[in-house]
Amino acid sequence: MKLLQQPPYELMAGEKEPALAAELSALCRHHILACSAYAKLVSVQWPELNIGDQECALADIPWLSVRLFKQFALQSVPDNQIFKTLYSSGTTGTPSRIVLDADTAAVQSRILVKIMQQWLGKKRLPMLIIDCSSVVKDRANFSARGAGIQGLSFMGRHHCYALNDDMSLNWPAITEFCERFGGGPVLIFGFTFMVWQHWLQQLRMESRQLNIPEGILIHSGGWKKLEQISVSNTVFKQQVTELTGVKRVHNFYGMVEQVGAIFVECEQGFLHCPSYADVMVRTPGSWQLAQNGQEGVLQLLSILPHSYPGHSILTEDRGVIHGEDNCTCGRKGKYFSVLGRLSKSEARGCSDTYQTAGTV
Repeated sequence: MKLLQQPPYELMAGEKEPALAAELSALCRHHILACSAYAKLVSVQWPELNIGDQECALADIPWLSVRLFKQFALQSVPDNQIFKTLYSSGTTGTPSRIVLDADTAAVQSRILVKIMQQWLGKKRLPMLIIDCSSVVKDRANFSARGAGIQGLSFMGRHHCYALNDDMSLNWPAITEFCERFGGGPVLIFGFTFMVWQHWLQQLRMESRQLNIPEGILIHSGGWKKLEQISVSNTVFKQQVTELTGVKRVHNFYGMVEQVGAIFVECEQGFLHCPSYADVMVRTPGSWQLAQNGQEGVLQLLSILPHSYPGHSILTEDRGVIHGEDNCTCGRKGKYFSVLGRLSKSEARGCSDTYQTAGTV
């Protein structure tokens, strides 16, 4: 069974797990052969690993700490096959650098559309983007914001950027968009803090409201800034509805190191694993798998990364898995919550085990 050909949320664990283990094991072998840095990191951390023609169990798939993409050039294609380079959105330090060849970029886009069609339908909707147009001008080198906008833009038409370059509201563009499309279904996309700070708070400061009752807001991005000002997911949704009339709001979790196979929040408030990706929770220190319901560090698995070894990543996010195949929303697969970022010391601990790898 090829997972890429499967619908996003219909596979039960008994069908998905062996197929996922087989495809991830094949990716491990591919990256060991194609990326010397990855091969060395794996040999240091898992000296007993003998993946050969064998398949690893999901729990035994080697992982890389996400911060290694900031420290090392991890790519499995030669430079002349690099089609696009993505950079993480971190505001401090060196950003992660992710290289995509044409095939990886294409499959990421195809799977992202396949997942989002489950939430938006197959018809491309008029799209209001809560950002400025300059963020996507350099099409060969995208930030995480640019990559997200470009990825979701395949789901929309009549794209309208709601912000000027100085992050002020572009009222002529917003007004025209709402007059033309505000009475029907529209797609609204933005990064969480941008939506809160530069859209919702600006509307409130100017004492203005929009009326987009059939709008669907899709948003993503770290909650750290909103947590610092005590804005919960519930408060965020309430403000969206109060100021714009939008009632359908879906957060999604993903990272630039694993574009495409994202985890979307269902109507019950849980993030869902699609058929092409999975999540595990590991206990800090021992790095053993935690039981469902136990908090720990999130490990993300994806079958999409072929041009770089990002198929198994230990994040710096805390989370908890609530269950598998039995969410009341009806979708199959694991469902989970992200609880926040690790402390700096915990995050360093995620990658300390690689120090002996030295310069790769």
